[in-house]
Amino acid sequence: MRVWRVSPRDGLLVACSLTHFAVMFWCAATWAQAGWPGRVAQVALLAVMTAYNIIVVAHLFTHLPWFASARLNAVASALNSVNIGQSAQAYGLMHVRNHHRYNNDAPGETGTTKDLSSTYRDGENGEHAPLLRYAIGGALQSLRDRGRELPLLLGLTRPGAGELMLLSLAWRREPRRSRELRQIRVDRAAHWLSLAALTAISWEWTLFCYLPAYFLALVMVNVQNYYRHYGADPDNRAADSVSHYGRLYNRLAFNDGYHQEHHLNPSAHWSQLPAVRRRHRARLDAQPRIVSPLPAMLGFLHTRRPLLHRARAEGGRS
Repeated sequence: MRVWRVSPRDGLLVACSLTHFAVMFWCAATWAQAGWPGRVAQVALLAVMTAYNIIVVAHLFTHLPWFASARLNAVASALNSVNIGQSAQAYGLMHVRNHHRYNNDAPGETGTTKDLSSTYRDGENGEHAPLLRYAIGGALQSLRDRGRELPLLLGLTRPGAGELMLLSLAWRREPRRSRELRQIRVDRAAHWLSLAALTAISWEWTLFCYLPAYFLALVMVNVQNYYRHYGADPDNRAADSVSHYGRLYNRLAFNDGYHQEHHLNPSAHWSQLPAVRRRHRARLDAQPRIVSPLPAMLGFLHTRRPLLHRARAEGGRS
């Protein structure tokens, strides 16, 4: 029987997901016995693991589910949802069908962006939004969105604007549409039931470790996305993203640094992204684009980064 949809190497991602899940419950169970240094370490560990899961593990799953079996993928989606604190299916709809459709676009004729996660969405005069507004404001908005999901799951409230956007992104034809929407409900139920179990183990851990770590993880994810696109040309499909080709980072992060290549071919398996770079080398080298010497999380240290978006904006005004 065929287990893996694309490659057995995706078993490494499954192991990451299972490890994250186990570590959360271990941390909750040992919180009361941990001293302050241990508790601070738990917050830091959980924040990094959650950010890594959103940026790498769950992200890759949304593009190419790991298993040949739809049932196993449904279980993996629920597991990832527990780890990242939100429905992996909903994350996938927003990421694949919104972000990868509009590719961090600049504001158009409507005065806003079509990509809901665009770094330009709250910017002015053709500029990216300020980093802190994008990173911290986006994290606070995500927390508010998560808080609205529980009463919605229980049928106590009606869908708001964010939920209606998800409905618009779901597949239009049956039975796939119903499967996707059902998976969102299953994911959310798994997340909230697991959080209830963790709270039963230690409410102090949930309040003083999980929530701060989750917020920090969301901020880190937003910083990562910001510098994956900061300075790039939103109108050029071969230069609208920023890549980092450091060998160590790409080994640890499953080729996450090949971000321009990922935008050129979102359906490519992570192991094939270097091949995507080779295949498109002539096109990529044919115009100015940004290659960062640092991973996107440290993009604020790339002080000599070209700002291609400013040349675009100046060209539009001339």
